[in-house]
Amino acid sequence: MSQIRFPDALVERGGEGKKIVLFVLDGLGGLPHPESGLTELEAAKTPSLDALAAKSSLGALVPVLPGITPGSGPGHLSLFGYDPAEYIVGRGALSALGVGFDLQPGDLAARLNLATLDSQGLVQDRRAGRPPDEEGRRVVEKVREALVPPDGVQVFLDHEKEHRAVLILRGEGLKADLSDTDPQDTGVPPLPVVALDPESERSAGLMQNVLNQIQVILADEKVVTGVLARGFAAYGGFPSFEDRYGLKAVAIAQYPMYRGVARLVGMDVRGVPAEPTELVSLLEEYFDDYDFFFLHFKYTDSRGEDGDFDAKVQAIESVDPLVGQIQELGPEVLVVTGDHSTPATYKAHSWHSLAVLMASPWARPTAGRFGETGCRTGDLGTFEGKHLMTLALAHASRLAKFGA
Repeated sequence: MSQIRFPDALVERGGEGKKIVLFVLDGLGGLPHPESGLTELEAAKTPSLDALAAKSSLGALVPVLPGITPGSGPGHLSLFGYDPAEYIVGRGALSALGVGFDLQPGDLAARLNLATLDSQGLVQDRRAGRPPDEEGRRVVEKVREALVPPDGVQVFLDHEKEHRAVLILRGEGLKADLSDTDPQDTGVPPLPVVALDPESERSAGLMQNVLNQIQVILADEKVVTGVLARGFAAYGGFPSFEDRYGLKAVAIAQYPMYRGVARLVGMDVRGVPAEPTELVSLLEEYFDDYDFFFLHFKYTDSRGEDGDFDAKVQAIESVDPLVGQIQELGPEVLVVTGDHSTPATYKAHSWHSLAVLMASPWARPTAGRFGETGCRTGDLGTFEGKHLMTLALAHASRLAKFGA
């Protein structure tokens, strides 16, 4: 399937004007609660999703490969039909694109967590209590004003969202083969930046210089007293979504990182929904202008990372009414799934498959509820996420017969 050139396979008859909506509930996949035996999705009261599932094709989606735990970048690239094993990008580049930074070829970007370090320099909170955006912006501005760029590079720093920020170095010969400084744990110090090949040694030294300065600048803060760097990336280019599929695409997402991955593949980005309900109002506003719509909802993932099973259930329930509103706009295909699993009992991204629903006139229904158990035996089967776009195009009558 990976050998098929999508533009060559697009039909000229009947496919035009048939719209596809991809609604991504970030970190949707879960694990059974030890008491109820139900996942977060199965425990949630979702009358709209269940009614849609009863007339849709269902399946289990493996974001990358069996047993591989994906980051959000690879998870979304897979949903967009880009094999994440082939199209590799660090989270830093996605964060920079997400905040609208004009990345240039050769720029070295890193995603930062604003963090709380104690007086011994040990990590107390990897996310500094998820500070509000105003506080995050204040801290980033304080660092930006005091930081002295190392010789030979320019340094750019932007706030992203809550505890997230993005750091970009610009200069000659920068390489991104660097290890994260986030230890993914508390009670331990941040890790040093380590070059993973000899060509990255200079970049490691420059990045460590900047991170050391940031920790000194933040020493007198009460909460945000350091940063953790993740997802080092040197910026390159990807083939565009429209060139691959013949679809004019738009992304509607609150969080910058997800706007970044959309920009990476050439999608337009329209609006910044302050509340989940604004996803649908923005979708309606741009519905006549595009063929493909990527809608993103974050809080299923963050509640899973917090280990709060009930809060993740509530997050799923909060978006259920939006599904009916999306249906009323009349897309030919509506896909609901996640980019990866974030079980509350696991408190992190995991490798587990996740439920996927594909509503179209050509669906073969198999279950009356939208949940992991019912989707595992659905019409779509268990498949790698990179094939989701092929299925969506087929359900939208946008693929021709292959071969004579």
